[in-house]
Amino acid sequence: MSMFSAFNITATGLTSQRYRMDIISENVANANTTRTEDGTPYRRKVVTFVTKGQKQSFSQVFGNIAKGYVGQGVKIGGVYEDNESQMNMVYDPSHPDADENGYVTYPNVNIITEMTDLIDASRAYEANSTAFNASKSMALQGLEIGK
Repeated sequence: MSMFSAFNITATGLTSQRYRMDIISENVANANTTRTEDGTPYRRKVVTFVTKGQKQSFSQVFGNIAKGYVGQGVKIGGVYEDNESQMNMVYDPSHPDADENGYVTYPNVNIITEMTDLIDASRAYEANSTAFNASKSMALQGLEIGK
């Protein structure tokens, strides 16, 4: 594996985790948004990652790893709305978005889940940063050998 390949792989990890943190921040910021532009409550967004390069089956990936194949990094697979979690129904008849029974539909954003995801993303970002710095240090030491 070339040094530039190592830089590219860790850079894709850094970029992807930073984007994930942006989406988590958006979720936290909209935790109490009961009406969006389309008139519905905000829905939690989830980021998915996929490997860069060709899509392969598990057996192909396993075979490539056994041969010493190195991946090409990660990219954002998509940002999806979480339609599996239930929206939060809160009784507040004085709220302008309350239904005829007095319930307000709040987003399906759980702050504890978001903060846990944020810690996970920041640790992954930190790991990629450490790997990038290690690769950079190895490259610099390699240049020192040629002196």
